[in-house]
Amino acid sequence: MPRWLYLALAYVCLGLGFIGIFVPGLPTTPFVLVAAWAAARGSARLHRWLHSHAIFGPMVRDWDRYQAVSRRAKWTATLSMIACGVIFFLTSPRWWMAAIGCGIMTVVAIWLWLRPEPPKP
Repeated sequence: MPRWLYLALAYVCLGLGFIGIFVPGLPTTPFVLVAAWAAARGSARLHRWLHSHAIFGPMVRDWDRYQAVSRRAKWTATLSMIACGVIFFLTSPRWWMAAIGCGIMTVVAIWLWLRPEPPKP
């Protein structure tokens, strides 16, 4: 894959991860982790920036070192997905539309909780 595609993927995922900080149901952690993975292949500068970032840096470093996600990130993502699921069911014109979204979020939550937690400092 060309370097510029990795860089584009990194920036798109980073943008979605940033939006996910404010929008319930849009998970920040998986998008930032994909952004770091793509940045490592597309831009050493962006990858260094992600590692040193005050908000994103700890989760990227934990993932790079241990393939781990902190318990706080797991709980934050799970509670956001639950809130979004409730909103889906309250606002969707058809129940199955909400069910599809909730099913996808359930798969993401299961994947997230199956990840180990980083060792305590």
